[in-house]
Amino acid sequence: MRSYIVYAIAAGIAWGIGGYFEKSGLRALGLPPIAGIALRTAVALVVLGTLSISSWRIPQQTGLQPWLMIIIGGGIVAGSLGMWCFYSSLAVTENLGVTLAIAFACSPVAGTLFGLIRSDQPINLTSALGLLAVVAGIVLLQIAHKQVVQ
Repeated sequence: MRSYIVYAIAAGIAWGIGGYFEKSGLRALGLPPIAGIALRTAVALVVLGTLSISSWRIPQQTGLQPWLMIIIGGGIVAGSLGMWCFYSSLAVTENLGVTLAIAFACSPVAGTLFGLIRSDQPINLTSALGLLAVVAGIVLLQIAHKQVVQ
């Protein structure tokens, strides 16, 4: 199995298990989502900051654009806005599986569409069908959840 697949599976497992504990912790503490994100981010900063010290070899002539892509895309859009929306959902969701599926299944669809708009994301029939299957899965989860709740 290719390493990127192993890492992607591990990420999904970590996010699923982590989401369970985050949801439980938010509710048990009565913590607002924004405070939960701040706590999560502070812990991640300490852990990742410590682990990454030896990796900080920054090329001299990178320009501003790559930095802005990480700062805006990762820090503001995904890290701040995305996490705030995710934690707001965690704070009120009844079904963690549906919440995780919707949040993380929308990610590849949004990323692929954005890449297609920018003309730097290749796509083929198999990838397009896979993305459609992701959307169909979200619809099925929502239908199943509504039937269980009613």
